[in-house]
Amino acid sequence: MAEAEGSNDFVVFDQVQKSYDGETLVVKNLNLAIGKGEFLTMLGPSGSGKTTCLMMLAGFETATHGEIRLDGNSINNIPPHKRGIGMVFQNYALFPHMTVGENLAFPLQVRKMSKAVTKEKVAKALDMVQMGEFGDRRPTQLSGGQQQRLALARALVFEPELVLMDEPLGALDKQLREHMQYEIKHIHEQLGVTVVYVTHDQSEALTMSDRIAVFDDGIIQQLAPPAVLYEKPDNAFVASFIGENNKLRGRINGVSDGVASVTIGEGANVQALAVNCGESGETMLSIRPERVILAADAPNRLDGKVMELIYLGDHIRCRMSVAGDDAFIVKVPNSSDHAALNVGETCPVGWVTEDCRALDAA
Repeated sequence: MAEAEGSNDFVVFDQVQKSYDGETLVVKNLNLAIGKGEFLTMLGPSGSGKTTCLMMLAGFETATHGEIRLDGNSINNIPPHKRGIGMVFQNYALFPHMTVGENLAFPLQVRKMSKAVTKEKVAKALDMVQMGEFGDRRPTQLSGGQQQRLALARALVFEPELVLMDEPLGALDKQLREHMQYEIKHIHEQLGVTVVYVTHDQSEALTMSDRIAVFDDGIIQQLAPPAVLYEKPDNAFVASFIGENNKLRGRINGVSDGVASVTIGEGANVQALAVNCGESGETMLSIRPERVILAADAPNRLDGKVMELIYLGDHIRCRMSVAGDDAFIVKVPNSSDHAALNVGETCPVGWVTEDCRALDAA
């Protein structure tokens, strides 16, 4: 999926390919433009090409074909240490024999900054990650979250215009990981630095990003803001990879005014937005669990049998058998105006046509 290059484009991948063996392309004809100050996340499963793209941008891998530009200049032949890019990795890559302050001072000393400037920038970076009192400690005396804060501060201390982050929160527990997501997001907003972030965690990508590039098989399947990716997936892969998704297989009877008439299950006819499907043939219907309506007068009505109920506090997760699919999920708000559901009962389910998308059958 190509992105037009514009005046605000800070990072540009132009027809970039990468092969390790000369035959198989890990990254295929990548065209991607990232705006100055943007937080862009490369999201995808293992082996999808996202980390390879980040490593090419950092300079640790070389593109087999195409050009990578930073602020209008080609960086294909510039070594990593001369690109002026901040990096944050999952393993922190801190120097254990140095104090926190010395770890932060190191990138500044390499750039031959004066002692006075170094001291000022180190103090500023420590305050930014709320670690002003930890300057004399060593990394081994810090918790995992504190070490990650230090790694983030070290990537930002020399005030780069571009910061790359490769699964930086993967080693943290769930609660700390979520806290750090907001911290990184707020620091990005405060500094206005351009961030390219790699993760396989969809909720992380949705929480932090201005835009998300969803990778699969070395290709960007969709590039869009989080809400668009979730609400309007372009294809079956994106619909399945981003958030929870009900998938109903069916056959298209016809398409009129952008709406597909689809037969599912044992002959039930329903309607869905025609997004990435032909005028006939097989399709996969995609509908989010929270968009399913439990009501006798629901549009696109089907009968569903309650298979399992799981109480999750703010909502009840109801697994149903619908149109031959025993894994159809409905999220029922935990409120007094919803009638009680019981396992084994049959009740009508349905959806508004605009909430269901007819996609490719893959």
